[in-house]
Amino acid sequence: MTTTSTDVPTLIGAEWETPVSATVDEIPDPGTGQTIARLPYSTMDEIDRAIAAARAALPEWSDTPAPQRAQVMFRLKALMEERLEDLAQLVTLENGKTLAESRGEVRRGIEVVDFACSAPTILMGSSLDQIAPGIDEEIGRFPVGVVAGITPFNFPVMVPMWMIPMALVCGNAFVLKPSQRTPLSGVRLGELLLEAGLPPGVFNVVHGANDAVNKLLAHPDIAAVSFVGSAGVARYIYETAAAHGKRVQALGGAKNHMLIMDDADLEQSIPALIASAFGSAGQRCLAGSVALGVGSVGDEMVRRLVDQAEALHLGPGRDPETDMGPVIRDERRTELLAYIDEAAGQGARLVTDGRGAGPADGFFLGPTIFDNVTPDMRIWRDELFGPVLSVMRASDIDEALTLLNASTYGNMASIFPFGGWNQSFYGDLHATGMDSVHFYTSTKVTVSRWF
Repeated sequence: MTTTSTDVPTLIGAEWETPVSATVDEIPDPGTGQTIARLPYSTMDEIDRAIAAARAALPEWSDTPAPQRAQVMFRLKALMEERLEDLAQLVTLENGKTLAESRGEVRRGIEVVDFACSAPTILMGSSLDQIAPGIDEEIGRFPVGVVAGITPFNFPVMVPMWMIPMALVCGNAFVLKPSQRTPLSGVRLGELLLEAGLPPGVFNVVHGANDAVNKLLAHPDIAAVSFVGSAGVARYIYETAAAHGKRVQALGGAKNHMLIMDDADLEQSIPALIASAFGSAGQRCLAGSVALGVGSVGDEMVRRLVDQAEALHLGPGRDPETDMGPVIRDERRTELLAYIDEAAGQGARLVTDGRGAGPADGFFLGPTIFDNVTPDMRIWRDELFGPVLSVMRASDIDEALTLLNASTYGNMASIFPFGGWNQSFYGDLHATGMDSVHFYTSTKVTVSRWF
């Protein structure tokens, strides 16, 4: 499959197929608005066949020794390194972010493949001789089964790679449902996995929106579901899949606060705030969306934020002069404009107005900064997922922490590590590292009694 193809295919077993559904989305380049592909949604029968292909491939793949499964990951890593620039170009084409941001995203995905290559070590179990007189005990790790990944538009390579390498190297079969807004990268990953020697059926790709998701959540042959997306959908995914007896990890949204103390080095702090708030046009779960000035720093902080935000160059992501690309769709921009209008009407002071900024073609909204935001405003409460920064003031660190902790989200803050608390995460195992090993495997205890 290439970006010149008319229709985006599904992968069922070893075959790339064009879905037969009458529901078809046009996939635009967010930087120009021009259509780059058409996405026919997968039918329920096609999703059933993809899951059946995964189920049929599972026994042989799960019986494949871990060192051999790791060899597929080594080959995948080599292919991704070789095609890094092509992958980055594809991310920029369908997502709109700058090439530098896309390259960083692909690199982060490769790092997870690196970790998956260590399967012979990380999948080791444990044993204890003589846990009782004449009795030994050992614990081994085994695949969960067929697992589904439901991934967002904002990181169309990185987030799937949080899931796919670890699920596969642990011996599971996988069905990916990429975002219907950015399906091309998921298809490309499927091509690379097949090229790396992954047996047919172990990895499958289906497309669609709510109906496709609900099909995966309820299907009896899906054993586990991994999801990244907005907080409301994460809760729905968790509750629905868990009600059908599935293991679930659902990573939700955020409202990340950045505390700036009055003795902070603003020469270093302000560029970091700008990068956090407006990188990827604010469309990432780790975007800093609230700058909380503590003590006397507020006015100077706002002045510098405005100067640097207004200096950002908007344009298509593939333009090397571009500092910030577009948002994903025009309807997303419309939703953000409604938030901006509402906040201005509620008394927040609009100090940088991004409305009307950027090229006429494409889905552009410039950096937007509000000062004097208060906790009763939706612009503070809701995850906006766009280039809108709220500035708040606090007299001291205690007041600042009180404001921060009043948020229903808990994904990241400048004084907490990224991980996901409160409504930003549902489940008990996160997406990468050893948590991914625990999520994609089940432990079996074998007790041996010696006479």
